[in-house]
This record gives sequence, C-alpha cells and structure tokens, in this order.
Amino acid sequence: MKQVEVGVIGTGWVGGIRAETLARSALVDKLHICEIRPDRLAEVKALTNPATATLDYQDIVRNDNIQVVFISTTPEPTHFPIARDCLKAGKHVMLEKPIALEMWEADELIAIAKRNNVKFTIGYSQRFNPKIAYAKKKIADGTLGKVVNVMVSRHLSRSLGKKIASRVKLSPAAMESTHDLDFVFWLLEPAKPVRLYSQGAYGYMEAINGSYDCMWTTVTMDNGTLVVIGGGWNLPPSYPNFSSTWIEITGTEGALILDDTHRDNWLNTVSEGTRYPMSTMPGEQVDHVFAGQMGPETIHFLESILLDRPVMVAPEHARMVMEAYTAADLSAEINEPVDLPLSNRSIAAIADLKGGHKLEKVG
Repeated sequence: MKQVEVGVIGTGWVGGIRAETLARSALVDKLHICEIRPDRLAEVKALTNPATATLDYQDIVRNDNIQVVFISTTPEPTHFPIARDCLKAGKHVMLEKPIALEMWEADELIAIAKRNNVKFTIGYSQRFNPKIAYAKKKIADGTLGKVVNVMVSRHLSRSLGKKIASRVKLSPAAMESTHDLDFVFWLLEPAKPVRLYSQGAYGYMEAINGSYDCMWTTVTMDNGTLVVIGGGWNLPPSYPNFSSTWIEITGTEGALILDDTHRDNWLNTVSEGTRYPMSTMPGEQVDHVFAGQMGPETIHFLESILLDRPVMVAPEHARMVMEAYTAADLSAEINEPVDLPLSNRSIAAIADLKGGHKLEKVG
C-alpha cells in the first residue's frame, strides 16, 4: 500500500478534524502537526500521536519527507504566505477557503503549483455532502432537464458567526456563501457566471466587525440559468443547531428540493433543551465513523495524490468563486450589478472599498 508523510498546519477546529482523520488513515505513513498555541498543540498531539509537533510551520516546509500539507490556519491572511512557502517547497497542498484575500495572491499560488507540478486544492467540503453529490448526479444525467434556477439559503448560529466574524473583516458572502457559490457553479458546469447583484442587511454583526448580518446574491450564468444565494450568520443563540440550509433546483423536466436544516436529528436534554446534533458544516467524528463532509474530503485529497487523479476542487474554480463573492461585496456597496469577469474599473473600486473609501457607482 502506498503511504505518504503528511503535515497539518493549524490544528484548531477544522485543522483538528483534518489531523484526527489523517491519524486514523492507513494512507498516512507519518503525521506531522504545527500549531502556534502550545496548549492546543499538546492537546492534538495527545489525540493523534504525530511523528513531530512544532510551533513553527517552517519546520513542516523544511522537512523534505513531508509530501502533503493541509493548511487550516486562521486568521485568513495567513493562508497566502504559508501556502506559497509549501508549494514552493514542492509539496501538495490542500488549503482551507478562501484561496486568498487578493486576486493576485490566488494567481501566484496557482502559478507556483503548476510550475512545480504539485496538486493544489481548496477545502470546499460541501461537495462531499451526499445531498449535493446527488444534485450533481441528477443534473448530469438529465433528470431535471435544463436547469432554470438554483436557490440556496444558508444561515449560521450567532455564536459561530461571531466567532468567525471576530477574527477577520470579511462578509457573509466571502465566508459562508462562498461554499454555496462553489458547489452551485460546480453543479452548473460548464456554465460560468457573467453578472451578479447583491444586497446586504445590517443587524447584530455590525458592531462585531462592521459586516452585514445577511447577504442575498443573484447570479446570472452565461447559459441564462438564474442563481440566488442567501447567507447569514445571526440566528439567535437559542437556535438549536449551527448551520441550516435549504436548496431548491428547478429545471425544464423536474425539480429537486434538498432539506439540509438538520432537523432530522433531534436531541432534547434537561440541561440544554432541544439541539440538532451533527449540524456543523465540516461534520464531526462519531465513534468509529465521521458524520459530515470533511473526513471524506481529507482522505480524497490523499487518494488524488497517491493515484494521480484530478483534485475535486481545481484552484482555478476557487479563484472564480473568489471573484464572485468579491463582486458581491462590491455590488452591495454600490447598489448595482457587477459584470464578471471583473473589469479593471471594478478591480479598482474593490481596492478603494478595501481601503475604506466611499464608493460611487462603477457604471
């Protein structure tokens, strides 16, 4: 059996899932972990029994025996420099979303991966949700005919939203709807987005990081299909789960409705009342099985390397998703549609937006 040595950089919630999954896999020869918090490093070390555990990610980069690296660091500005260093060192890389914070950073990572002939992918785990995979199958086999419309409504609990929003000033489109933009564009391939219009509403999150509580984005595809995606992160603290999603896909020959609200698992206790367990987007380990998407996604990347198969999420696709949610932020600010790919004028307006300048209509 082929095996590889694997590194995980960043072992928080998501990175911890990656590390535990890899520690259980027969495909992994040796596991190496990196975490900047000594207490968390010790905790994950006890759970995974790695070959090495370090506070400095450069130890992973410099170790020539490590062929594969999973980068799960926060805050998000750390993604680009760490991914760049790993790719330059000739390592295969899975990077959590977003691929980068600037378009040029995404372009550079893609170029380095191609130049060094290594596999590079982004962690869009919803493609491993069986409901999403089923939708892909029903669209691909023609059951729904020509897809006319796709609608996705995703909302997170306020506790999780606050945790995410407190570490970086990014919108719900960039941090949450990014997953839905990814899998919807995947469902509709080879169609590509050509126009986008977004609106946002302020509420609880405005005081946390100046962000909208929710954003609704309408995307027109080049084949005429209409996509509507809503994302928010302010469900009240009493709401019994972490992530609640409703999906509607209509076509000329049928419709597919997907309930991913997690109301099918209902736990009630004296201490906490009603809870919908196993309702996080990444999933969780439940004894000997993994309930959710991230475990299978982690192993799939290893298999892509060992069997030399295409990765599930091409980095070029992740860049397209990044361009779409960046356009959503711009559209919500200027209150008008934005064409894709982004024009030079739109790119300049986005730079002004990031610089805190008041924007006029792009035109």
